[in-house]
Amino acid sequence: MVSNPDEKKLHTYQDWLTWDGTWELINGKAYNMSPAPTPMHQFIVGELHFALRTFFQNRSCYVFVAPFDVFFSEREDYQLPDQVTQPDLSVVCSKEQISKKGCQGAPTLIIEVLSPSTALKDFNEKFNLYQKYGVQEYWIIDPGNQTVHVYTLQDGSYAIRNLYTEQDTIHSLVFQDLQVPMNRLFSLE
Repeated sequence: MVSNPDEKKLHTYQDWLTWDGTWELINGKAYNMSPAPTPMHQFIVGELHFALRTFFQNRSCYVFVAPFDVFFSEREDYQLPDQVTQPDLSVVCSKEQISKKGCQGAPTLIIEVLSPSTALKDFNEKFNLYQKYGVQEYWIIDPGNQTVHVYTLQDGSYAIRNLYTEQDTIHSLVFQDLQVPMNRLFSLE
């Protein structure tokens, strides 16, 4: 029985399994992942995917591009996870976390590319969720303002915040040598 969630109600993972289309489940709330992203959004995701794949080629981390489900569970019970997100890009450095369905628990690095409809969710719900479940580093790419926010966990919270603009080069703190020039990301404009 395939259905659509009531976006005003709270839902469980069992509900999520029955939904038609692509949805995220965050704190019991359903978030629709359609419509299709813009060409600019996809271009940025593509550039980042290429940069990450190149960087992680000979390292024991795996790069996944959306649609790819990441499951978070308070009780480490991935049969019945509490939250499901579909980050634009996920870097998973523990092969044990990768299941047939997606990633179980926090990837080491998550990147979200904002679109007008997801900006608040990415800065609020997802920010809090990724921080709570221990995503080591969280990048938010803002195509509208051509900025990149990089948050790195310190003692369990995103205490380290770096903002990159214009001609900067993005630096990861978790992966010391990972650098991405900003001008590559926004060269479609």
